[in-house]
Amino acid sequence: MTPVTQRIAVGLEYDGTDFVGWQVQRAGRSVQGALEAAVSAVADERVSVTGAGRTDAGVHARGQVAHFDSHARRTPRQWLLGINSNLPEDVAVHWVRQLDADFHARRSATARRYRYRILERKTRSALLRRLSWWRRGKLDCAAMTAAAISLLGERDFSSFRAASCQSNTPMRRLTMVALYRSDGLLHVEFEANAFLQHMVRNLVGVLVEVGRGAAPPAWAAEVLAACDRTRGGVTAPPQGLTLMGVRYPARFDLPLLPDRYRG
Repeated sequence: MTPVTQRIAVGLEYDGTDFVGWQVQRAGRSVQGALEAAVSAVADERVSVTGAGRTDAGVHARGQVAHFDSHARRTPRQWLLGINSNLPEDVAVHWVRQLDADFHARRSATARRYRYRILERKTRSALLRRLSWWRRGKLDCAAMTAAAISLLGERDFSSFRAASCQSNTPMRRLTMVALYRSDGLLHVEFEANAFLQHMVRNLVGVLVEVGRGAAPPAWAAEVLAACDRTRGGVTAPPQGLTLMGVRYPARFDLPLLPDRYRG
């Protein structure tokens, strides 16, 4: 008799500094590769893992979600303890759930939320160098907010996608942009049904140009309407970006994504 396969979902966080990104590549450490090795060790069989989002090299995650299928019989606690004991120190799993086979970490997701951190002060930080983009002067938060409002809705985000982006369509529905200051950092949060490659970092690049007074708030809408990446600003560096969480339909009963993350 063929063993029954179980679908397991996990929630994890990682420091992306020393990874080539989420996805397994020909060379370098990947988060997916580290997680697959840990899960396979616990399952005592080769296991493939699918993530909700493919974060880039240097990008962090606080609420990444992934799933895998396994014939192994383990309790959620056994999976949790076993996987964490086999993961490197810069990756940790927070929760484990057994779900029906119709759950898919990427395709079942209804929204993702990212946070970008900007350090606004005259001197660089030794402690925050891996977690923020250092800017020497204060940015105009009100102007950035005015610019961000024009980006909301279902739009063609061609001006904010990487040249190497493999998505079939540039259309995305941006449902939330929030800017606030806390602990000396300017936080910029975005929520959308999905994101294109480098989309958040390119959005931040345009907002920072507005915030430092190099362009008016209306420029953001002009860049969006152009559907041309060359019309945008710089791509913000990866270390300031964190995948904060993923939303799923209530029927899966997964840990909720809060309305606003703090800290």
